[in-house]
Amino acid sequence: MNKAYMGIDIGSISTKGVILDESYNIIAHDYLWTEGSPIEAVKKLIKVLKKQLTNNYKVIAVGTTGSARKLVGTLLGANAIKNEITAHAIGTLTINPEVKTILEIGGQDSKIIIIDNGVVIDYAMNTLCAAGTGSFLSSQAKRLGVNVEDFGNIALTSKNPTKLAARCTVFAESDLVHKAQIGHKKEDIIAGLCNSVVINYLNNVGKGKNIKGPIMFQGGVSKNKGVTKAFEKELEEDIIVHEYGHLMGAIGVAVIASKKEEKEFDFNIEDSEFETIGKECNGCANNCEIIRVLKNKELLDSWGSKCGKVA
Repeated sequence: MNKAYMGIDIGSISTKGVILDESYNIIAHDYLWTEGSPIEAVKKLIKVLKKQLTNNYKVIAVGTTGSARKLVGTLLGANAIKNEITAHAIGTLTINPEVKTILEIGGQDSKIIIIDNGVVIDYAMNTLCAAGTGSFLSSQAKRLGVNVEDFGNIALTSKNPTKLAARCTVFAESDLVHKAQIGHKKEDIIAGLCNSVVINYLNNVGKGKNIKGPIMFQGGVSKNKGVTKAFEKELEEDIIVHEYGHLMGAIGVAVIASKKEEKEFDFNIEDSEFETIGKECNGCANNCEIIRVLKNKELLDSWGSKCGKVA
């Protein structure tokens, strides 16, 4: 029986999962929408990964990353629970050890990671402004009546990209409507949106960072060829977009988990009933918000208590 390692990246918009063999090749993977329920999303994900996994493999380590990493890591009995910066860096360096800069744009946030000699030396995250994220592009795609999946190819047909306000979502949306009303072509507006995402990213997330090549672009937005082209123009560097760039966090945390103590994963977890209960403790002036996680009505773990008296 061959050993395998599972990594799961649970974000606010999407949930990604991979299973790697001992050489860190991907032998199962999937990407689905979180839809506001990380527990249900992970149960669906595990069901899909189980179907893809052949009988000659057994998962002996699990890692979680992303905004719901602690919750899902508790449910799955994860060997490793790591932040997104670490997971993306390890995943990227496993695939391409030469990378020095990671650009990542997801559904609701974005990040930049600077690497020197295989070590993260600087990073930044943006979780406040939506103007440089995938959700912004999705909303504008609906406004323009096109599929967001077609955005990149349409942008590449533009010969004169429209200049749009890039500072925030509100300004960009109102500017887009104005430019459409005065006659700008749809492909020019779409190219302008791709450019504005890049400018917003570099002015906020990338501000003051020493961006050097090789550069890898990750996250769902990396599939947008228009945004990739805009990055290449602004940075005057070739941009690497890996086939599994949207899964890099999951890959990284699977690699991290592989170095922990072996513990065979039970795929029957999809049949278990999970419940989270949140309550405010009024035992003192801290008023801590306690989160309890239950599996089949039994307490798995709890957190949030500053004094440790309440479980």
